Amino acid sequence: MPRPAGSSTTPERYARPLAPSRRRFADSVLIRCRHDVDNPRGRALMFLAIRELSFARLRFALMGAVIALIAVLMVMLSGLSVGLVRDGVSGLQNLPVTSFAFAHGVQRDSAFSRSVVDMSAVDSWGAQPGVADAAPFGNTLVNTRTDRGTEVDLALFGVQPDSFLSPRVSQGERLGTADGIVVSPTALDAGLRMGDTVTVDRVGTRLRVVGVTEQQDTFGHVDVAYVPLAAWQAIKSGTAPDADLPSRAATEITAVAVRSDDGKSVDLTAGDAATGTESLTLKESYGASPGYTAETTTLQLIQGFLYAISALVAGAFFAVWAIQRKPEVAVLRALGASTGWVLRDALTQAFVLLAVAVLVGVGLGLALGAFITGSGVPFALSMPSISAAAIGLVVLGLVGAAAAVIRITSVDPATALGGNR
Repeated sequence: MPRPAGSSTTPERYARPLAPSRRRFADSVLIRCRHDVDNPRGRALMFLAIRELSFARLRFALMGAVIALIAVLMVMLSGLSVGLVRDGVSGLQNLPVTSFAFAHGVQRDSAFSRSVVDMSAVDSWGAQPGVADAAPFGNTLVNTRTDRGTEVDLALFGVQPDSFLSPRVSQGERLGTADGIVVSPTALDAGLRMGDTVTVDRVGTRLRVVGVTEQQDTFGHVDVAYVPLAAWQAIKSGTAPDADLPSRAATEITAVAVRSDDGKSVDLTAGDAATGTESLTLKESYGASPGYTAETTTLQLIQGFLYAISALVAGAFFAVWAIQRKPEVAVLRALGASTGWVLRDALTQAFVLLAVAVLVGVGLGLALGAFITGSGVPFALSMPSISAAAIGLVVLGLVGAAAAVIRITSVDPATALGGNR
């Protein structure tokens, strides 16, 4: 039976009427795609990607919200990482040294608490090539109590008042008196005051707060107090205040602090062989701070998992989205779009979504971080760390999106549009 004049040659069972909004979207895509295919310069190359962001804005907004929350969590973890490091080793970071020479064979993760070095090693290290200064350094943790009854834990850094290790002060006076100590400003938050006298538990040594350092100085999450080396040796050896310091205790220190000449490096291996010590660079010595390695490793693992989760979330979303937009991709391929064109189109869409979501998340994280900073939580915002984390989220999200959409870039137009039926 012949078909009526003007009737379609396509069977009615294959006809799939589009919703009005979907039809308008398809028409605009076809018009623009014809323009792009005919236009060798591709001035509107990414039209489809941008148009879809507007067309399915609720879907993309939900996905963006998830990525933004991941970005907020990444900012918070970055702040905790920096804050914990600063709270754990800022006292070491602020020292003008390039390396420490500990006792030979000392256990590295507890070098500051186990090492005992003879004072003669200081002169030996000072004579090494490339060494500008070498000075004795003592380190011990103590419990103290003020005359007002306030209990304060302190990390005593024993230094010679006239050495390069003697700290600058923001208030009060520098080290000089036999019983004077210079404390971190965070110790004032813990209850100390200028002029306070603290008594060291079990030893009974009385120390007077004479100055405050210019910036936070903490070691193992304990406030640092710089003390004259002779007083540190008496406390370390347990010598009572009214007793003479044993001759052996007067020659013992924790390590030799070494500062190299500007622009020169020191051969630590040769120096250790000459002095019978074992050296760690300043950065390596951070691992000897209590809990430093465990804390930083844990937070780094959490950050690594967050990066992986970000890539998986972005990949899963764009995998589902790629399947749903397969007919549109088929239209593009039928109009002559290359595989590279389709891939760039999809990655542009992913980049716009990821960049906007990460920027929003970082902004929220910075606002929340500013609220937390100074509240007693070891938290510090560092823009280099946050910027690196944000870039990492975007890059890994793009990797996940590319892995999800690359399989539809070579889709056969006839198959995708139902030509095999």
